Amino acid sequence: MTIDPRLSDSSSAEPVTEDGVFLADVWDGLAAKPKVLSAKYFYDAAGSALFEQITALPEYYPTRTELRILDERGPDIAALLPKGAALVEFGSGSTAKLRRLLRHLPDLSAYIPVDVSGAFLTEQAETLRADLPDLTVEPVVADFTRPFTLPDSVRDRPLAGFFPGSTIGNFEPGEAARLLDVFGRILGPGATLVIGVDLVKDRAVLEAAYDDAAGVTAAFNLNLLRRIQRDLEADIDVESFRHRAFFNAEASRIEMHLVSRRAQTLRVAGRGFAFEEGESIHTENSYKYTLDGFRALAARAGWSPLEAWTDSDGLFSVHALRRDG
Repeated sequence: MTIDPRLSDSSSAEPVTEDGVFLADVWDGLAAKPKVLSAKYFYDAAGSALFEQITALPEYYPTRTELRILDERGPDIAALLPKGAALVEFGSGSTAKLRRLLRHLPDLSAYIPVDVSGAFLTEQAETLRADLPDLTVEPVVADFTRPFTLPDSVRDRPLAGFFPGSTIGNFEPGEAARLLDVFGRILGPGATLVIGVDLVKDRAVLEAAYDDAAGVTAAFNLNLLRRIQRDLEADIDVESFRHRAFFNAEASRIEMHLVSRRAQTLRVAGRGFAFEEGESIHTENSYKYTLDGFRALAARAGWSPLEAWTDSDGLFSVHALRRDG
């Protein structure tokens, strides 16, 4: 599955593709066995608004727990970054978590936010410059899952990376290792990476975070069908689907699905897709790790562990890694 913007704290509603690509992806996904839709399409304006509600829910622990770790362990994290470093944030989105870290980095020489959403990136960069006029802010519009070029102005500075939010969990393990290797190639040998990683925990806690009592996550998942209905002029009875989220212990991941309540046929741009009662569309994966499990994954990608910090309940972790070589 592709990246879940929910975990990167991006509230941008900017379209991620042209409608033609969106349609092709929907057709391919609904024709697949089992059926699947990419999580990157969760984010229209309504999806972004629902995401903001999700982060404030009592069941949804990742955002507030990671913020607490950054607050409490900020000095320890800062001590592992080289003085005068330029900090590259991959998939930057909102600056909320960055700001928690910046208060502990008075000698940071530059900040390079990287995101595919150019308009949102520019807006966030301008706000940060206004608030912190002494900090050099050099935004880069790029897909952080692929190699990209850093600004010339920071190439001779020591580099560090920042990847909060447990977005790494939205990649299949092999893809996650490849992504970490991409980060290493961009940052270079000896660089430090600070990354948020969600942890394996009690099934009930995990499933409640993705299936809250108020039904906000259900609305968020179902909104994907509403977007298809609106943007692709599809014939879909959204109420004939229900949200399902569960922890797949064997794969160590939360899965989200849209389950058909009855036998039916959806029509998308003139093409029909038949569903049996109980058949689902797989919309999201979110992998959960143990501390040692994530360290092993990082080692496969050329990173050595420096330190890992968790909250007192063991819900979430923030790791500091050093690029080998």
